[in-house]
Amino acid sequence: MTEDVELLDDLLRLCAAAGAEPEVHHSLPEHRGSWERAPMILVGDDAARRCRGAVRRRGVMLVGREQDAPDVWRRAVEIGAEYVLRLPDSEGWLVDQIANAVEGVGEPALTVGVIGGRGGSGASTLACALAVTAAGAGRRAVLIDGDPLGGGIDVLLGGERVEGLRWPDFAHSKGRVGGCALEESLPALHGLRVLSWGRDDCVTIPPEAMRAVLAAARRLGGVVVVDLPRRVDDAAAEVLAQLDLGLLVVPGELRAVAAAKRVASTAGMLLDDLRVVARGPYAAGLDARWVAQALRLPLAGELPFDTGLLQGQQDGAPPGGSARGPLARFCAAFWERAATSRDVTGRGIGGAA
Repeated sequence: MTEDVELLDDLLRLCAAAGAEPEVHHSLPEHRGSWERAPMILVGDDAARRCRGAVRRRGVMLVGREQDAPDVWRRAVEIGAEYVLRLPDSEGWLVDQIANAVEGVGEPALTVGVIGGRGGSGASTLACALAVTAAGAGRRAVLIDGDPLGGGIDVLLGGERVEGLRWPDFAHSKGRVGGCALEESLPALHGLRVLSWGRDDCVTIPPEAMRAVLAAARRLGGVVVVDLPRRVDDAAAEVLAQLDLGLLVVPGELRAVAAAKRVASTAGMLLDDLRVVARGPYAAGLDARWVAQALRLPLAGELPFDTGLLQGQQDGAPPGGSARGPLARFCAAFWERAATSRDVTGRGIGGAA
């Protein structure tokens, strides 16, 4: 609501940046209920007096361009505004709030990162299977390939030719990325959305781009699974800072445990909850609990050997695609524990296997 042409231009620009299509009024809307139903109301300084008597509600913001406007706080109280904003100083914050209103702000996605204790440990396979089983259970699922040297996780899902954006398309993302726009732009594979690396020479993503994209995926709700590299660069550090839980996949052999200790020491500096997924077969004298104890980390579970995995991939089935397979059963049990033990803050998963 405003008749200030310059202010209106600014607000229209900010709405466009947030992906919102606003209704513009010069006074209270004539249509009954419009004021009450709008997810957010931006009232210009010049229009505050015309809002007197309107129903008090949340989401009303008084916006102006003069930094020292007299009586601004009195006008804000009169219309029940939650915030008083001055442009251009508040532009970044306001864009975020508009985008939140457009997308709706619910519980953020449960975000799980998977890291290999050593090369060839099966971390990418587990990451795919977790995302596939989550989608198969009706959850909103996004799989993010965080390993630039992994060859592209879309290949593991048989979707390297499926249309959609890859990481190079987001390399210059800064600020906020719209969650719905992100979801719609990514390849759809096996009921989930996948952000993978392309086939070009781009092997680095600026940390601010990783931060923006992962934050957008988390705002969608459901689950986000990230396949992480063993070496923690700036982009991987951004991921670790946003994870609810990290899973460290460790084969049952002494050399793998020794390598995993180095990975755990680095990731553990940025991630509060890092757990071990032990994978057989085991060397003599080793078992899953021994592996976890050697790393001094909680045991999230034991990853069974899936004899049908290779044949399934040759037939076009993704990891975890067979509900009766041991890998899918492991993932289904993991998500069941996650759903029943996630705390009210949305952080943390209890109940190790």
